[in-house]
Amino acid sequence: MAYQERKFNIPAIEGISEKTITEHLKLYAGYVKHTNLILDKIKEYSADPEKNGYAMNEMQRRFAFEFDGMRNHEYYFEQLEGGPVKGDMSKAVYKQIEKDFGSTDNWYKDFTRIALTRGIGWAVCLWDRNEKRILNAWIDEQHLGHLNGLDFIFGIDMWEHSYLFDYVPADKKKYFDAYMNAVNQSVHERRFDEAVARS
Repeated sequence: MAYQERKFNIPAIEGISEKTITEHLKLYAGYVKHTNLILDKIKEYSADPEKNGYAMNEMQRRFAFEFDGMRNHEYYFEQLEGGPVKGDMSKAVYKQIEKDFGSTDNWYKDFTRIALTRGIGWAVCLWDRNEKRILNAWIDEQHLGHLNGLDFIFGIDMWEHSYLFDYVPADKKKYFDAYMNAVNQSVHERRFDEAVARS
């Protein structure tokens, strides 16, 4: 069964233009399309694996980029649905952050530092179910740097396509601030609760 493009209810965002969101959603749609195309081609080529082995291997390598690009963007846009909602500091995710980072301010400083890493990629907040701790990490491109077995709690796309209609690369901190101010924090509160329940 083919993966389906998700639709998102994203209101106007102060500091991120409608054009940026519209074009970014088109890019997400491309990841969905190419995830499905690669799966179809692998199935087609598998009819003669000896003849098509090299092509199948290369498509398999590309699959992680397209699939993770699709999934990362679904997390990203879901975090904007419904407009900005402040966090409920009594929720479990904030208690865990305080345990692991000392304070939510410390977590935010660490996450900001990672997000402003030079180059393209994602800053992500993850739940390590084995060690029962939260980690911040950098995902290079869409697929390099994922930490195996960890649950995606929160993330921000720091590729230039996320902000170039609004900011030059030297001003990407302005994009970061605008995105963080637009987040519906109930989304990562729920994700964390669900991740812990699976632990």
